[in-house]
This record gives sequence, C-alpha cells and structure tokens, in this order.
Amino acid sequence: MNGEHKITSSHRERTALIYLRQSSMAQVREHTESTRSQYALAGKAATLGWARSDIEVIDTDLGISGKWGVARKGFTELVTRVCAGDVGAIFGIEITRLARSNADVARLAEFARITGTLLIDPDGVYDPADVNDRVLLGFKGTMGEMELHVMAQRLHANKRAAAERGELRTPLPVGLVHDDAGDIVIDPDAEVQAAIRDLLAAFTACGSAYGVVAAFAGRRFPLRAYGGAWAGQLRWGKLTHARVLGVLKNPCYAGAYVHGRYSSRRAVEPDGTVRTTLVEQPRAQWPVLIKDHHEGYLTWADYLANEAKLAANRTNAGARPPREGSALCQGIITCGSCGKPMRTNYHTDQRPAYECSSRADRLTTPTCRSVAAATVDDAVARVLLDALTPEQVALALSAADEVTGRHQRISRAAELAVERARYDADRAERAFCACEPENRLVARSLEARWEARLAALAEAEQALEAASESLPPLPGRADLEKLAADLPALWHAPATSSRDRKRLLRTLIADVTMLPEPDQAKVRIGIRWHTGATDELGVARAIHPGTAKRSTPAAVEMVRQLGPVTPTAELAGRLNAAGLTTGNGCPFDVKAVQWIRHAYRIPAPAAYADGEISTAQAARQLGCSTAVIYHWIHTGQLTARRGDGGRLCIPWNSQVSASCQELITQSARLGRTARPRTLPAPPSPAADGEVSVTQAAYQLGCSIHVIYYWIDTGKLTARRGPGGRLHIPWNDQIQAECRARIGQSGDLNPAARKTRPRQRH
Repeated sequence: MNGEHKITSSHRERTALIYLRQSSMAQVREHTESTRSQYALAGKAATLGWARSDIEVIDTDLGISGKWGVARKGFTELVTRVCAGDVGAIFGIEITRLARSNADVARLAEFARITGTLLIDPDGVYDPADVNDRVLLGFKGTMGEMELHVMAQRLHANKRAAAERGELRTPLPVGLVHDDAGDIVIDPDAEVQAAIRDLLAAFTACGSAYGVVAAFAGRRFPLRAYGGAWAGQLRWGKLTHARVLGVLKNPCYAGAYVHGRYSSRRAVEPDGTVRTTLVEQPRAQWPVLIKDHHEGYLTWADYLANEAKLAANRTNAGARPPREGSALCQGIITCGSCGKPMRTNYHTDQRPAYECSSRADRLTTPTCRSVAAATVDDAVARVLLDALTPEQVALALSAADEVTGRHQRISRAAELAVERARYDADRAERAFCACEPENRLVARSLEARWEARLAALAEAEQALEAASESLPPLPGRADLEKLAADLPALWHAPATSSRDRKRLLRTLIADVTMLPEPDQAKVRIGIRWHTGATDELGVARAIHPGTAKRSTPAAVEMVRQLGPVTPTAELAGRLNAAGLTTGNGCPFDVKAVQWIRHAYRIPAPAAYADGEISTAQAARQLGCSTAVIYHWIHTGQLTARRGDGGRLCIPWNSQVSASCQELITQSARLGRTARPRTLPAPPSPAADGEVSVTQAAYQLGCSIHVIYYWIDTGKLTARRGPGGRLHIPWNDQIQAECRARIGQSGDLNPAARKTRPRQRH
C-alpha cells in the first residue's frame, strides 16, 4: 500500500476505526458487494499491524445519505473520537467520500491533523499533517464533487427533455396505470374507476373535502403502493381527508402531464441539522404542463373549478364558505359603520346574533350595532324568494337528477364488488375442479381457497343488500316539479339544511351590509347581488323577550301616581280592580308591585308610625346584633308588628329600652361587657364529663352563639367555674339531644329551610 511507512507504533497503539457508509437502504440491499468490501477493511487494518481488539467498526450510517454530516450519528461519533485523540487511523472505502460535503471532509481532516490521525483507503495512507497529502486529498475531493455535479446536471437535463415530450415515467396515482406501450391509461379495474368517479362526484355535490370523507363512510378506497413489500399492489383502506385532497389537487386526473410540481428546499435547524422539504410550486412555475396528454376522469375546466372550490374553503386565507349553523348570512355580512366583517355569535339558547368584530379591538364607532340574526335573515330570505323566477325551477330538477345519479353510483360500486367476488369464486372453483382427485395435498389447498372466495362473495352480497336498503326512496319527477314550483315551501322545508339555504343564497347574493341607522329600534340592510344590483331594506328590530313582558304603561303610570301614598298591598288591589295585569298576563300581587317600584324608582309610603323603629335601629341603640332583636320578637319578649312590605315595626319608648337593657344585663353572653371588671381568677380545668362552650360547638359543628343561646333559654345546663368560664356537663345522651335540636331547626339545618338563603356576591 502506498505510504505504509507513515504508520508508526504510536498510530498502532491507538484505535483503528472502520467507517462504513451507503447512501440508501436500496444500496444496502442490492449492492452487497460494496458492503462486504467495506467490512473487509477491518482485515486490512489487522494486516497493517493493528491488534484485533483495537479495531472498531462504525456502521450506523448504512443506508443514510452522506450529504450532511450533522445528520449522521456514525459520522458524529467518528469526529468525536478523533477529537478525543484516541484514534490512530480511519479506514474508508474512499476517504474523500466519507461525506458528500467537502466541508465535512475538510473539517475531519483538520481534526485528524491536530490529533495525529491517519486517513487510509485502498489508494494509500494519507497523513493530514503532511501538506502534500492535504493538497492531494483536497484535489480528489474537489474532483469528486465536480463529477457529482456534472452527473446530476446531465441526469436532470435528460429527465427534463423526456418530461417535455411527456415520456418520463413517474409513479401514477391510483386509478391510472401504464399500459404495455408505456402510455397512461385509466385503470381497467371497474371498481377502482367507480371509486375515483364517486369521489369526484361527491365533491361536486357537497363542495367540501370533509363532506367527501363523510359520503365515503363505510366504503373502501383504493391505494396503489409504490416501494416496499407492497410495491405495485392495489390495496384498499379508509378514505381520509388527505387522500381526498391528493385526488382533487392532482392534475393527472384531468388528463394533464405535469413535471416539477414540487421543488426541494433545504433549511438549517437551530441545532445545525440540515433538513430537506418538498414545496408545491404555483402553476405558473411548473416547468412542464401538457394538457390533454391522456384520458382523464374529468376535464381541465372541472379541475380548475375544484381547485377554486378548495381555495374558497380555506378560512385561514380569508374565505368564508357556508358552514354549519342557522345564521343565514354568516361570513358575508359586514358592518357599514366601520367596514369590518360581522361575526356570528351563538348564545346559550342557540339564538345567533351578528356582532361587529371591532368590539374585540375596542374600535367600534357610535353606529356599530349587534343585531339578532333572525331579524336580518328573515328580511334577506324574503327578498331572495321574491327575486326567484319560475325559470329557476330547472336548477332544482337538475339537482334532483344529481341525487338520483349519486344513489345509482353507490349501488353500482356495491354491484362491482359482488361481480369481482363472484369472479374470484368461479376461478377458485375451476381450479379445484381441474385438480386431480389423487393429488390430495393440492386439492385441500384449492378447496380452502374456494371456501374463502365463497365467504367473500357472501359478504359482498350482504353489503350490496345493505346498501340498497339504506338508500331512501327518491320521489318521482312529477313530485319534484310540484315541489320546485313552490320555492318558498322548498326553502322552509324541514329537510332543507341550513348549509343548503346558505349555498342558494350565495349563488345570487354577493354580500350583505349593516348600514348605519341612528334609530335603535330599526335596522337598515344593504344587499349586493352578483349581477351588480343593490337593494336597501329597512326593518324593525326584534323586541327582547324581557322587554316584551314588561308591565303596561297604564299600570306603571298608576303605580307612579298612587305609589308614594298607597301601601303596596292596597295598590295591588287597585290595579286588579282596574283590570290591569302584569306583562305575563297575571294579576298583580305585592311582589309584582314591589318590582315596578324598584324598576322605576317609585317610593313607597313611610313604613313606620310615630314611636316605631326598625330592628336595625333598635340593635344600634342597644349595642347588640339584629339577631338578638329577632330572637326577642320570636320568643315574645319584645312586641312588633308587620308593616307594609313585611317590615317589622317595633313600638319604642324609654320603658321598652330599659327592659331590653335589663335582658342584656341578665344574659350570660350579652351581659359580660356590663359586669364590673375584676381580676380574673386562675383558670380551672373542667371536671370529668364537662366541656367548654368552644369544645361543645366544635363537636356539634355549630357556632358558639348557639351554645350560649341554649344556655340562656335553659335548653342546656352549665356551671360557672373560676374566672367566669362556663363548663357544660357532657355525655352521649346530651350530645344526641343537641344534634336532634340542630336537625329540627330551620336556621341551623340547611336541609330543613323552607326558602333558599340569599346568595352573596
């Protein structure tokens, strides 16, 4: 080997790395001799003096392109080991081809020069520290890169020339095949043809790729496999949205030959990885486009129409296609005040409304409005139906013919599947009958195959029967003509979906504009037709249900006049005597009159007579809580009457005030602040079987005020110990009685309350 004298003992003391690389798995499978030659380099290293234990093979990059070294784990490991200084030599089938990028090879050679690593291939031994070897390696790398460039340029030029003649063979989509002469023809399989034609027909009917997926629910769709174990075979599977787009966007189905639809672009990731992606080119940049090159499933005009439909469905590009929802003008209505589109908002009760989108940015003008969708939709639909002429009946009849054809296509697909299964079963039967009876080994296999084909035939016949039964019966043409003659009935028919109404609307109306209108009770609507004509409508806004149920002006006026001097109950009677009712049509009661007072801020007559005060005033004068006042009234210790509106009115004088002060003084809980302050006695623990007030409240899950109240009313016994502390005798029986008392109380037990407590916000 040339340059073998460059190998020294210091090189042999370090590891020898054998780096293997092939650009693709196809090369690994088919070019086995190259793989074998690269593995044989380990023996060459042993011949040059390296011990077997010091020879390592790096083969993790087999089947990976060497265009970019950062994307190869094996090459990255190789560079890392060289930089660590424990590599004496690198063996490769061709050193300059360790990577297809000269920059990667030059970087590796520079690291090898610094660490004293040799580069060895069948041509010789290269020492990167030697300037002559470095120049030779650089020259060979440049020549190799130039050779690749020239070869690629010639290949691309030849491919371009063949493509311009329409002769470059490329993988065809399902439904198209190459015949024996190399021409592109429609797949002779009738079932495959039916699937492709049904997909295109379904898209023409619904105008949506997702609609096509829904139409093919329960049906299989073909797929021609290219590469791998299934190469060239026809497989059947579920139709997905991506496959629908692949069929609709492929010009090959329109009989066009195209070359260069996609171009590759490279991008560098933040981690240094170079990734190659395919980008679809605009039609104007396709290098080769030959129309009417072969027979297709649709015309070029139909292909362009489908492309326009798909573009109109892209909401992220500004399109507003008809979608689900009952709002008729969704997507085509704009605000005439600020010029921005109006969005559709569905409230909790599914009542749609059109709202100006400027609200999100707080850029609304004084005349920007939100309006119930029903107000606009009813007016626009009325104008649309008035504009339709009898000549439009032909459109409905053609749509009915399309539905009939769609049903026939679905049945035809099932019939073709039965025909295929019957052919397979007959073929298996002929093969079984042609077998000699003595050859039992073959006969058993053919018999099993025949039985499998018969089972598949039975399954296909059942699918055909199910498809026939699932299709609803279509009305006759006379019925369709009668229905189409009355377009308003067709418009309002329950079977007509909201999306169908939107499509019909958009065929005639271009857009709708909410014109500025200072009157809040009215709406001005501008309609622009596709013909260029415009109409302007003025309609009244729908009244809110709450507003519609308001009390009559006569009732409100009567309450306004008599309210300040008439009690609420008496006023309700006068309203009923006058024959007036509430907004719901019910007689007036105290609550209804109180609501009118609250809504219109009508004062009520004074609730307290002379010498009477409220519970809150009594509590402030006594320095206690209102709960104490309510307790005294409930137990009869304090008199009160119910005034207007259910208010408690307490007769009050100095004698009543003194009596209440006496009650406070006698109370064990309320009178603590009134007692003279003495030095507290040292606390004494409760005796056995006694608990404190806090402990009792904790065990019962109630407030300590409840315990004090029970002690004051004698429902619970207690003794005062040193320091004035209350000690309660306590056992299971007393605890059970207290829990029963809580369960019977409407205040302490929430489940026993007759009315729900007021929610505090």
